[in-house]
Amino acid sequence: MVILFDQYHLPENVYEIIFATNQQRIVAKVLIDSMKEKKGEMNKTEMSFFATKLHDGELVTEIDEPQYKGKKVKLSYNKRQFYDRILTPMKTMGLIDYDMYKKTYKISEAFNRELIKIGLLWQREARKPVSEFKLKKK
Repeated sequence: MVILFDQYHLPENVYEIIFATNQQRIVAKVLIDSMKEKKGEMNKTEMSFFATKLHDGELVTEIDEPQYKGKKVKLSYNKRQFYDRILTPMKTMGLIDYDMYKKTYKISEAFNRELIKIGLLWQREARKPVSEFKLKKK
């Protein structure tokens, strides 16, 4: 996944930076909120149940969007796409960890550490001397 952002118009909502569509942002936020309700952790069965309820359009929640403020909303999102476009990218970016032994998903701080590493990589690149690469003259 590629994160593109404009440093001069950085949104306040982290989901707007990470996800391309409004629907993905909503589903990701609801997932994290659901995990927070369970002390930041869900087992594999709970995650599957969440994905199935979402797939069946039975997930009822409140969302922060202005047009839905204070209303209960039924969310629907394809189960396979949930795993492919929401959960897997969140795992690979370090927002969520999966413990293979306990079979649990947990909200993670790794995303923050990786962004710091990226900043340090850029800092190192910016300080490098000019490379020996030169264009050939015709």
